[in-house]
Amino acid sequence: MDSLNFVEKLVVNIQLYCLSHLGHCMMSCFEGKTSFGMSVFNLGNAIMGSGILGLSYAMANTGVVLFLVLLTVVAVLSSYSIHLLLKSSGIVGIRAYEQLGQRAFGTPGKMAAGIAITLQNIGAMSSYLFIVKNEFPLVIQAFMGITSSSGEWYLNGKYLVVLVSISVILPLALMKQLGYLGYTSGFSLSCMVFFLISVIYKKFQTPCPFTDFTLNSTAVLTAVTNDTHYNPSCTPKMVNLNSQTAYTIPILAFAFVCHPEVLPIYTELKNPSKKRMQHVSNISIVVMYTMYFLAALFGYLTFYGEVESELLHTYSRLDPYDTLILCVRLAVLTAVTLTVPIVLFPVRRAIQQLFFPNKTFYWPRHIAIAVTLLTLINLLVIFAPNILGIFGIIGATSAPCLIFIFPAIFYIRIVPKEQEPMRSTPKILAACFAGIGFLFMIMSLSFIIIDWTSGSSKGNGGH
Repeated sequence: MDSLNFVEKLVVNIQLYCLSHLGHCMMSCFEGKTSFGMSVFNLGNAIMGSGILGLSYAMANTGVVLFLVLLTVVAVLSSYSIHLLLKSSGIVGIRAYEQLGQRAFGTPGKMAAGIAITLQNIGAMSSYLFIVKNEFPLVIQAFMGITSSSGEWYLNGKYLVVLVSISVILPLALMKQLGYLGYTSGFSLSCMVFFLISVIYKKFQTPCPFTDFTLNSTAVLTAVTNDTHYNPSCTPKMVNLNSQTAYTIPILAFAFVCHPEVLPIYTELKNPSKKRMQHVSNISIVVMYTMYFLAALFGYLTFYGEVESELLHTYSRLDPYDTLILCVRLAVLTAVTLTVPIVLFPVRRAIQQLFFPNKTFYWPRHIAIAVTLLTLINLLVIFAPNILGIFGIIGATSAPCLIFIFPAIFYIRIVPKEQEPMRSTPKILAACFAGIGFLFMIMSLSFIIIDWTSGSSKGNGGH
């Protein structure tokens, strides 16, 4: 009996040895050319979506301390989720989310991962282009000093979104490797740094309570006291629980969605290792965490309870023709536009994994998928603006899967029981993590359904 156990253990050890060497072999086949810094820029850009514009509103409805606690918890959970993905990837030597799904659950796992990535990222790209369609004409109008549009094509959002897609997004989306977008990602992040600096600057330039330009266009923003002692509405709340608080939890839970991009970036990383890629992820998350908190804090401390769900709209109430805020809006538009190609890469990769799994790189197919995706997204944004409501449901379903559920269940299935038994601490933690994902999914879907039935749009946050 003892000899049988010895033989079983020997066979298991040989299998593990072969698996690890197969992993190293498969990983060495990738040509990683992207530097550590460029990888941080790309992942940071993937994390940084338009959601930053809604974080001040989230802070107003949670309070400064509760917001900080929630943001910290979500950042730690996101880092842990990436750890699960990278560990699973290292064991089987696979650096594609869909292939991890196939290794864990066969074809259904591959299909589920591919579909979730495609729907999540098409939803994200649609929301980004929707911002371009709505905001770009207003910015041009304000810069040109035009009070009302008389049908000029350059003030028509539909034409502008197509123009931006063809002239900026498509050339970047046709790049062969994600690593080449490191420079545009760096520029995109610098635009968001400009946004952050402007929000901090505006806090010290705006009196409290502020005079609403839309209510009193002749008012001068000076003769108002800044003394918070006489203005209870100008005192920040450390903890604030109200009817809107619950809606902010899904907004924060999805603030660090970058998981579809992690493995493609890992694939192209120079001198790749699990530890090195985890460092890339941790640095990206820490930088975004800092930017998120500062933007939310100073946006909240500028307007307190008056802050709107879209921060830049609140600044328009101060002065719609403020040059600095117009530049900030342009910077945010640039950042959002340059994020689209980063988000498109995993979708194209998912489509190739699902429909052309064993095909080598082929330029006509590479170009055709990008053109088809951008055409589809433009058509949705131009002709079906209400589709964003549908993508809200999709996002509430696919985002928890990609961040919490899939990394956890793939990890449980892929890591051999001989290495980590089902009752080992790492696997129990992974199972709890998947449970958190289901909880977030139920919460998000519940809030969206409540919004729809009540005819409001409180829960609309966005990555």
